[in-house]
Amino acid sequence: MALNTSAEAPLPVGEVSRLIGGWIDRLGAVWVEGQITQLSRRPGAGVVFLTLRDPSHDISVGVTCYRQVFDAVADVVSEGARVVVLAKPEWYAPRGQLSLRAAEIRPVGVGELLARLEQLKKSLTAEGLFAPGRKKALPFLPQLIGLVCGRASAAERDVLENARHRWPAVRFEVRNVAVQGVHAVPQVVQAVKELDEAGEVDVIIVARGGGSVEDLLPFSDEQLVRAVAACRTPVVSAIGHEPDNPLLDYVADLRASTPTDAAKKVVPDVGEEYERVQQLRNRARRCVEALVEREERGLAQALARPSIEDPHRMIDERADHVASLVDRSRRTLGHLLDRASSELTHTHARVVALSPAATLKRGYAVLQKADGHVVRAPDEVTADERLRARVAEGEFTVVRGD
Repeated sequence: MALNTSAEAPLPVGEVSRLIGGWIDRLGAVWVEGQITQLSRRPGAGVVFLTLRDPSHDISVGVTCYRQVFDAVADVVSEGARVVVLAKPEWYAPRGQLSLRAAEIRPVGVGELLARLEQLKKSLTAEGLFAPGRKKALPFLPQLIGLVCGRASAAERDVLENARHRWPAVRFEVRNVAVQGVHAVPQVVQAVKELDEAGEVDVIIVARGGGSVEDLLPFSDEQLVRAVAACRTPVVSAIGHEPDNPLLDYVADLRASTPTDAAKKVVPDVGEEYERVQQLRNRARRCVEALVEREERGLAQALARPSIEDPHRMIDERADHVASLVDRSRRTLGHLLDRASSELTHTHARVVALSPAATLKRGYAVLQKADGHVVRAPDEVTADERLRARVAEGEFTVVRGD
């Protein structure tokens, strides 16, 4: 309930603390899940102190329990273990401190963890976070690689050594973080976000060596999965060994079985690329040589043709043929002209033989009147009419007598 207070009528600190304690007492017992980060079991003490932390957030709360409560699970619970606690919130008024008084502690078994992960996997799959269409292609030769891993870890050494062995010029931007425990999730998420915001980073590798299911739980955390899904930079998951499959493997753009495998998949091998270039150069040279040889054979075949080998031969053959045709045409024309000449001679002879001049030469004469009219009958001429007589050698005048 709201309190009626003012600057003139404030509540004392003790009263505020007492009221908070009263509100908390009304909450009653609750079941709380978390990860044990600190555990204090003093010899001879009847109370055990521990700190319970939210695995996905930087929030923790102190827990106290009687020794016999903790002894029931002491063999299976230690720092880093996930537990479910039935506890009643308590408020320590003198210090204004909240804590939980545990009445029962239950360890979270591997089977239960795996069942929860499977449920989370189904939920995230339904959202499309694991869809193949979301996967981004890795660059062929990244200039700067972001690496998220444990400090001085074998995973860091494997990635760096193998990558630089494959391509000595490759550069890394390393972020050392906690890779297990309560600090792992926030630190890994922060490192991934920082590398994703860095414009020069071409690909991000999140690497960790092998471990138990509990050790790898941070890499199945929903907060981390969503952070990787939101990255614009391609992300490679290299967590554990081949059988290990944290949820990070499904949301990452590429899954590597080990940190060493990640280095091999992200960085090309300079020797292999050099060999591939040599093979391509040899293949190109063979293709060019084959093309040149094919063209040379085609050119040789073309040059071997009679028309190319002896280009004047065709002209000479055509010239001989033309000369033969010319001779033939000349002979044909000569024959035609000879025949025509002979026919003309015979025709001329006939014409001459039948011409009036030839008749005149045989002694005949042609009589013509003064107007040039040829006399064909005697009654055409009157007495004493002067006529012109034309003979072979000339003409003269004659007069008709009675």
